[in-house]
Amino acid sequence: MELGLLYSGGKDSTLAALLLNDFYDVTLVTAHFGVTDDWKHARDTAEATGFDFETVELDRDAALTAVERMVEDGYPRNGIQQVHLHALESVAGMRFDAIADGTRRDDRVPTVSRAQTQSLEDRYDIDYIVPLSGFGRSAVDRLVTANLDVESGPSDEIRKADYEAELRTLLTEQHGADAVNDVFPAHEQTYVTGFLTGG
Repeated sequence: MELGLLYSGGKDSTLAALLLNDFYDVTLVTAHFGVTDDWKHARDTAEATGFDFETVELDRDAALTAVERMVEDGYPRNGIQQVHLHALESVAGMRFDAIADGTRRDDRVPTVSRAQTQSLEDRYDIDYIVPLSGFGRSAVDRLVTANLDVESGPSDEIRKADYEAELRTLLTEQHGADAVNDVFPAHEQTYVTGFLTGG
């Protein structure tokens, strides 16, 4: 069965791909708005880990709506949630039998409710799988440390291909450079460069 995994190039989505690989033909799918070329970082990780890779371009209006929501809220959570649901819908509309993402048990955002999952599966006749839903942060970190070569650092410095880079760019364009610091708290990001030897 063909599975499209919503992919950022970070540790969680890469670990999700490894867990699913024995059961599905996994294609890593990076969703982007065409604002930057940061999606290429995910492509590079896909090449380094041997997974098939595709992109899907999202509706730019969804990004602009998310940016306005984040500015109104003063934090990114609800805007990121909107974008993630839009991205899942976009991947579900592709040719796959199943879709997945790298969300963990203890993630605050993004999350997909049971009702949203059921709706997605019914409307697109696909399975939505969350392979890390039983894994907490420490369990993920131990598996990643044992298997993946990872760069980590401040979110504004580390290479990444998730929605955040493009949303930061749009925030700056729409509301100025200070808006990014007002909306996004400082946090760590990861980027996978390949497998550890023997991984």
